[in-house]
Amino acid sequence: MFQDLSLQAKYIKDNFNEVNIVEPIVNDNLIIYVSKEKIIELLTFLRDDLQLSFKTLLDVFGADMLGIRSPRFEVIYNLLSYKLNNRITIKVSIDDKQQVPSVEKIFSSANWYEREIFDMYGIEFSDHSDLRRILTDYNFEGHPLRKDFPLTGYNELRYDDEKKAIVYEPVKLQQEFRNFDFEMPWEGTQYVIKNIDKK
Repeated sequence: MFQDLSLQAKYIKDNFNEVNIVEPIVNDNLIIYVSKEKIIELLTFLRDDLQLSFKTLLDVFGADMLGIRSPRFEVIYNLLSYKLNNRITIKVSIDDKQQVPSVEKIFSSANWYEREIFDMYGIEFSDHSDLRRILTDYNFEGHPLRKDFPLTGYNELRYDDEKKAIVYEPVKLQQEFRNFDFEMPWEGTQYVIKNIDKK
């Protein structure tokens, strides 16, 4: 067994040479990049190999790298091996409008994770059994966790107790814009207080 992450990384690279392992290994976190075409094959290998046994998919989430690097999006898979007592991170980089193969046939728990990524980032998963929104409503426009998603200009959905119906209305920011001074947090922002005649 490979308790040492560098030995584990070498074993994975020797048996699956299509991966790109991030070096150096920092904070006991082994990060591996793989192409979207190879994600199913890699996850199957990591799950089924008797020396590794990454049997549990902890989570899958997206990241928007707009303005940081290209390709724009990453889909990130965190796996757990009870046998090795450690975790591993697999990343797939894709551009906008590209699809990633669904991994729900390998890990059934991926179903809702992939739906959330689709809902929040607009990343589509090919061969997914039920790819639809999971957190926003079905008529929602856009994908809220994209960095270019505007704060206003969209409709929000809520249940109106008086009308006893679901209503759509323009998004409203609940508080006015505030200017925060992060350099002196104990003093706070200096607001001008108008004199009020107390007569």
